[in-house]
Amino acid sequence: MQAGEQVILQPVPSDGSSPATAAAPTPEASPTDSVKAADELREAVGEQSQTVGSVLDQMDSMAINIGSTHISVLDGVVFLAVVAGVFAFAFFGSRLAHAALARATRLDQTRRLLAEKIVTIVVWGMAFFIGIDLLGIDLTALAVFSGAFGLAIGFGLQKTFGNLIAGIILLMDKSIKPGDVIAIADQAGVSTFGQIRKIGIRAVSITTRDQKEYLIPNENLMINQVENWSYSSRNVRMQVPVGISYHADIDQAEELMLEAALSCGRVLKSPPPTVWLDGYGDSSVNFIIHVWITDPEAGTGNVKSEVLKKLWHLFQEHEVEIPFPQRDINLRSAEGLDQLIAALEQKRSGTKAKPSAKEKPAAKE
Repeated sequence: MQAGEQVILQPVPSDGSSPATAAAPTPEASPTDSVKAADELREAVGEQSQTVGSVLDQMDSMAINIGSTHISVLDGVVFLAVVAGVFAFAFFGSRLAHAALARATRLDQTRRLLAEKIVTIVVWGMAFFIGIDLLGIDLTALAVFSGAFGLAIGFGLQKTFGNLIAGIILLMDKSIKPGDVIAIADQAGVSTFGQIRKIGIRAVSITTRDQKEYLIPNENLMINQVENWSYSSRNVRMQVPVGISYHADIDQAEELMLEAALSCGRVLKSPPPTVWLDGYGDSSVNFIIHVWITDPEAGTGNVKSEVLKKLWHLFQEHEVEIPFPQRDINLRSAEGLDQLIAALEQKRSGTKAKPSAKEKPAAKE
């Protein structure tokens, strides 16, 4: 030892044991902050501004201790701020990602929609884990609840996740996509068609011509039969039935039918309209006009109406008769029927032979 050196003096236990073997004092457990970001914020602001740091210390002092957890007013404020920030980050991040994908002209509508869904899931996942890290939540503490949470997903959210996966599969194989026209059936079993407006996480939105919007789960469209009018081609063939009289010239009638079909603006010139003789009916010779259109979402009934209206004027101009059902009644002879007719005729003749009161001659005076 030399002068100026520091030494540490330790008391020697009375039982003669060495200081190394003496029992070390056990530190008392102090409450820990429940929000990691609150503690870091208080320390960082306290180094920059003593006034603001004292305010944060006051907010942190107003707290309750539950076991080893320290919950203060500052923790609550920071928790709400972190949650709001995470939601804002996820919302605006997904919007910016959608805008960036919209400018990617190399991607078609289906691929862009699929990419937007994947990006949205990734952004919200990142925001969730960032929020967990800022709040200082230990994910290992949730291991106890992982089994119950997985069981809840398996039973309660089974359809939700099934529809999510089904929607992604539908977008990947392009079996249906926004803008397609598909045939659907309502609850009464009446079949109608509609255009796909949106493929969401849970359901597909389909709008019909009468502006009724159907929300069909993605899983139903994947496992059930779907009649897609615009899957590989947007050309759709329509049938317009027409009947003419047996006395009409069928060759002239066919020419007039083709003329009426070609006069419609929505009917395609290629492939051209065709007229087929369908059969001989009870009152008419039945034809079917086949026309092609490329915009079924604009309706099919209006095309049929326009063709029939034009054909009506052409038939009137060229004197082609459009027949209506006619029925002939044949009465068979029977003894009872003959007696009834004879009685009616006798009664009728007797009524005519009997003079009326005005026709009686005046009495002689």
